[in-house]
Formats: sequence, structure tokens, C-alpha cells
Amino acid sequence: MDTVLFVCTHNASRSQMAEGLLRDRYGDRYEVYSAGTNPRGVNPFAVEVMEEIGIDISGHTSDHVDACTDTPLDIVVTVCDDAAENCPYIPAREQNLHRGFDDPSAVDGTDAETRAAFQRVRDELADWIDVTFASADRG
Repeated sequence: MDTVLFVCTHNASRSQMAEGLLRDRYGDRYEVYSAGTNPRGVNPFAVEVMEEIGIDISGHTSDHVDACTDTPLDIVVTVCDDAAENCPYIPAREQNLHRGFDDPSAVDGTDAETRAAFQRVRDELADWIDVTFASADRG
């Protein structure tokens, strides 16, 4: 079973949703973690939009990348451009990947507009995870 780490600056939204999605869809093939370079807690909107599709991430914790230094990682994925640019290089045994997604928490609007941004990013993450992790070929 491959180990996967999703990294995002705050480990609050994108990396948390990616962790939940990969674990739910392909947890029989991957052991999944997420972490951040400046963790700030799991965003309530991320919890809410994941619950909409039947995935509970309410028990997730927001962890610093340093917490993963003793875990052998097969695949490390940065899911935000800031983490890709500012994260210390975390070596993966198989592959380091980057796929930037918009930060839904950066939306400056009503709760409905923010929720819609989280739903859009969740769906984009889900599509990318299905394409990237469904088969042995990643990239």
C-alpha cells in the first residue's frame, strides 16, 4: 500500500478535502495523510461540503509537515501554489506531484458564495484524484 501526503499551506481546506476523497475512493490502495507549512485548523466549510457527499472529515486534524518526517512517503502532492513554492522539499520514494487548486477560503463573499467555491474546488479535486490515482499511472 502506497503512502500519500497532500500538502497545502494551512492544511485547512484543499489538502484536507484531498485526504478525505482519496481515503474514501481508494483507501484500499493508499494510506493517506495531509499537512501544511502553516497549519490553521480544518475549515468548517471544507467539513460541510465533504459531508454533502457522504465523507466525514470532522475528525481530521491540521498538522505541520514536520509531523510527517518519520513517515515513509511514496507520493507527495502539493495542492496549492504557495506550498509548492515555499514548502521545504519533502522527498517521496516514488513521485512528487504538484497540482494547484484555487483557495476557496480566499473568496470574499457571502456564505453561499464561499460554500459554492468550496464545492467547486472539492469537485475539481475529486475529478483530479480519480484521474491520477485510479490507475497505477500517475502524473
